[in-house]
Formats: sequence, C-alpha cells, structure tokens
Amino acid sequence: MKCEKDRLLEEIGILDFVVVELVLFLDTHPCHQEAMHYFDYYNQMLQEKMREYGCRMMAHATPGDDDKAITAAIKQMIDDGAEMVICTGGMSVDPDDRTPLAIRNSGGRIVSYGAPVLPGAMFLLSYNENGIPVCGLPGCVMYAKRTIFDIVLPYLLADEPVTAELLSGLGNGGLCLNCKVCHYPNCGFGKGA
Repeated sequence: MKCEKDRLLEEIGILDFVVVELVLFLDTHPCHQEAMHYFDYYNQMLQEKMREYGCRMMAHATPGDDDKAITAAIKQMIDDGAEMVICTGGMSVDPDDRTPLAIRNSGGRIVSYGAPVLPGAMFLLSYNENGIPVCGLPGCVMYAKRTIFDIVLPYLLADEPVTAELLSGLGNGGLCLNCKVCHYPNCGFGKGA
C-alpha cells in the first residue's frame, strides 16, 4: 500500500508533466482554444498569488521557446520599470528548454537553478545588474496551492537578498504535505530558511 507521501509525490509528478506538456503544445499550436483556456487558467493562478501580497502584473508576454525572444522580453520589462520579472515555461531539466539560457543572457547573475523544495525543485533565481530579481518558475507554481514561490516571494518583495545559502536551507521543511486545509504559512513548509 502506498503511503500518503508517495501518493502526493506521484500526483505532483503527473501534474507537473501536464503543465510542461501544455506549454510545449502551445509553442507549436498557439491558436488552440482549449489549450489557451488552460494556459489562461494557470496564468490567473499566478496573478492570484501576486495579489495576496498587494502586487499586480504590469505586463505579460508569450515569446514561445525562442531564447532570444525571451531575453528581449525580460530586458523590455525591466526597461519598462518592472521591479521583478517572472518567467514561466521551459524550466524543466530538459536541455532543450530555453528559459534558463534566456535568463542568463539577459544579464542575470544566477543565484541558484534548483532548490530542495517540493513543489518547486526547478526554481531559478537571478538578479540583473541593478538588483532586479528575474525568476524562472517551475510548472508546479501553476497548479500547486503552495510552492517555492510562496516561500521566496516575500523576501523578494521586501528587497531582502535571497542567497544560495538561504535556498539550500529550505531543504529542512521543504516538502509541502498538500494538506486538505492549507494553513500556510502556519506550518512547517519552508521553515528551514
């Protein structure tokens, strides 16, 4: 009999696969209405997370899987006054994923690509030359109630530097138990920081 932890990890893996496949599908079928509906739904979830902290999304771009176009979009958002840039899609371990390369090419100093947190292991954090955070969010942020982004976002909004040491410390308490009734932040998730 599977224990609850194994069942949750399996569910997380299945959902992560769905989100990654959705992004890949939209790269080649950008006019597919049903896929766009799901994409919009997950984008709405991200905006809701931002609203929890009184933030708003000032721009949204979908440059596809072209690293030069992603880099240009990051730079444009910063030039337009963004205080943080959040990239979604293309953040798995697949060497063909272009988002990490695009973040590097935008002039970002990579703090960490990966964190000992589930959901959220493929999180990427960098800061540009002016200290503006550029984040690469893993697919789980679009479907999981609480992720690495929920742990890191308050630091970023308070202009508190997020270091590799802080992120590695999240391994203690880094597994969200996906409780039926979520009590975050009044639980052990992310308390290793």
